[in-house]
Amino acid sequence: MDELPRISFGMIVLNGEPFLRYTLRALYPVAHEILVVEGAAPGAAPVATADGHSRDSTLATLRAFQAEEDSQGKLQVITREGFWSEKDEMSQAYAERATGDYLWQVDVDEFYQPEALQALCEMLRDAPSISAVSFHTLTFWGAPDVVVDGWYLRRGAAEYHRLFKWAPGYRYTTHRPPTVVDAQGQDLRQKHWLRGEALAARGIFMFHYSLLLPKQVREKCEYYSRAHWAQSQAAMRWLEENYLALRHPFHVHNVYKYPSCLYRYDGAHPPQLQQMWQALPDSPYAIRQRDDVDALLNSRRYRMARWLVMRANVPALYLRRARIRATGWLARILPRALKDALKRLLPRGKPQR
Repeated sequence: MDELPRISFGMIVLNGEPFLRYTLRALYPVAHEILVVEGAAPGAAPVATADGHSRDSTLATLRAFQAEEDSQGKLQVITREGFWSEKDEMSQAYAERATGDYLWQVDVDEFYQPEALQALCEMLRDAPSISAVSFHTLTFWGAPDVVVDGWYLRRGAAEYHRLFKWAPGYRYTTHRPPTVVDAQGQDLRQKHWLRGEALAARGIFMFHYSLLLPKQVREKCEYYSRAHWAQSQAAMRWLEENYLALRHPFHVHNVYKYPSCLYRYDGAHPPQLQQMWQALPDSPYAIRQRDDVDALLNSRRYRMARWLVMRANVPALYLRRARIRATGWLARILPRALKDALKRLLPRGKPQR
């Protein structure tokens, strides 16, 4: 049996507690190396120290892990005094140091089942032509038994680009979206791209705990509210009204411009996340109170309304096609002035990505 490919895990992290040590432990068994870039880009200054570092114990946890748990010397910590120019530069910093056969980007609140990690490594060994892998995500909200779903996620945002073939001459070009090109400059997703839908059919998902704890959600909102590219100036208001409270239960995802809903989740979780959750009561990190969530999910009225809201999701691609068909029909039967007036009222949208 051929050896499994070498996986270089790359992570950028700012204020990674309480997830960090559990994420590292989860990756360690299959990692060739784990490259962690710590620090902040200027947009994250409100949640960073004055010299661009984490405000919590992230750096101390990384150093402690190296001293106490990194018996094989897999963890590299990359940091600097001062701010990074942007997340592109941070991601490129770990990519430039990667020596594996594949580069696997992870965020500190992303986990996989151990058997999924093993299965992916075996797939890459058996199908070396695979150049890029994306994952369908399960997004957890306030507790491990609650997930959020919505129009934004169903229109393509639930698929995360995370795993890329890596070889001499390959380059990590952009963080939004994560993109790697080969030595000829070709995007690896234009070659043999393994999609999230295909992996989901095999039971392989990315477990995304991005909305699990009030501490992390508040920091995300402070960052997104000031990030020009995010267009989320009302993120702090969303935090107070839709996360810490449930005043608008159909806008619970932090990309709040689209309808979204809460659901119960009764599946298994990655073991390291379970250990973290069990340790939280003895930590300084608060858990969101859940009486309002339970009352909502127990409500038959909410479940019926949730079904209607999600059924009303019409991907922009179909809206665009409907507009093209309708305008063609109008051109045949209506005078030009009336046709132009009605065309402006029809829905417009971009194709689903």
